[in-house]
Amino acid sequence: MTTTRFAPSPTGYIHVGNLRTALMNYLIARKEGGKFILRIDDTDPDRSKEEYVDALKQDLEWLGIEWDQIERQSLRLDRYEEAAQKLRDMGRFYECFETPTELDLKRKKQLNMGKPPVYDRAALALSDEDKAKLRAERGDGVWRFKLDQERIEWTDGILGDLSIDAASVSDPVLIRADGQMLYTLASVVDDTDMGVTHVVRGSDHVTNTATQIQIIRALGFEPPAFAHHSLLTGPQGEALSKRLGTLSLRDLRAAGVQPMALLSLMARLGSSQPVELRSSMEELIEGFDIAHFGSAPTKFDSNDLFPLTARINAAKPFEEVAPVIAELGVPAELAEQFWTVSRENITVLSDLKGWWELFRDGAEPKVADEDREMIAQAMTLLPEGPFDGSTWGNWTNAVKEATGRKGKGLFMPLRRAVTGQDSGPDMSAVMPLLQVVKARGFTA
Repeated sequence: MTTTRFAPSPTGYIHVGNLRTALMNYLIARKEGGKFILRIDDTDPDRSKEEYVDALKQDLEWLGIEWDQIERQSLRLDRYEEAAQKLRDMGRFYECFETPTELDLKRKKQLNMGKPPVYDRAALALSDEDKAKLRAERGDGVWRFKLDQERIEWTDGILGDLSIDAASVSDPVLIRADGQMLYTLASVVDDTDMGVTHVVRGSDHVTNTATQIQIIRALGFEPPAFAHHSLLTGPQGEALSKRLGTLSLRDLRAAGVQPMALLSLMARLGSSQPVELRSSMEELIEGFDIAHFGSAPTKFDSNDLFPLTARINAAKPFEEVAPVIAELGVPAELAEQFWTVSRENITVLSDLKGWWELFRDGAEPKVADEDREMIAQAMTLLPEGPFDGSTWGNWTNAVKEATGRKGKGLFMPLRRAVTGQDSGPDMSAVMPLLQVVKARGFTA
């Protein structure tokens, strides 16, 4: 059975970069009728917070991304230690005691000599007495996995055939000096224990994947199928890393972005397929194929979400938005008419508030100097309310006869005087909703 996972760290709110990884893994699992696991990487007790766990669940639920199984890495520490001991017994795990300063000096020396800055494995030469002495002086060391210094090869689901020379990579630290299990080991153990068959993640993990493949095989398992998607950039190709905090899913939700707008964009962004607005998760699943994605950096512009959101909102039936409209204080007898008039003229649902305020309170008239006399005369011809569907036509005909104005020279100044705007809904539909016309009594 196809099994995928999303393994966020609860150290902050998840953002569009996280979503890209989560969505790809989710769509792969669902398309194959498989399992999607939400795995909370909370092995760092100092940075992991329960509020972020709750928040990421809320964000995924908002999007309709449902998990079949949830795991907490903080509850599996004994299992990671068991795997670590197995590696020790195999001679593939060794303790190192260099300080950060010593490691930095080694790296600089290697670079000066034209060599790759790879850990020199000096700790392998330490005797038990040496280790005991260093442990007494410095405390526990870090634990590194001893790589077989050979080429690590695999076929990536997006990047194609990849090959990394393990001799050019430092033996990875899997356990910190304070005993904290790091992601590399915990992820390997979880993926093998939980039967994960496909792993999709960012291209910044490629080297990490190479070392994990060796660890997986050392533990007696075959690695899953890996695919590494491109990283997101800003609309001009700029790095997004510093901006991702402003692109958290909860910020986009607060801005009024519709879930399916975000999902439709992220399911195609960076692929050879055009972005198409989908109406359901089932449509997204059916149309998803990771083979269409490429390795080039992928430009993301949050502004692209709003035209999609506007289309989704315009298509909503009145029953779905009725509670939102009721909260604005729109009288029940006008509510459906209000939605019909305003739906094509909003981007996010919060824009409805501005339209109702305009209809309820009237708008400040917008009158050009050359139109002042015409508007003053037109207002004397405007009948008393309430208005109906024929008011606009009758009024504009009367103004046309009185002033000789016609076409755009007639309709645009009247719209501006009544609504304060250059564009908007059909004025025949607007007039019955208008409670106040502030331009009434306007004088040149």
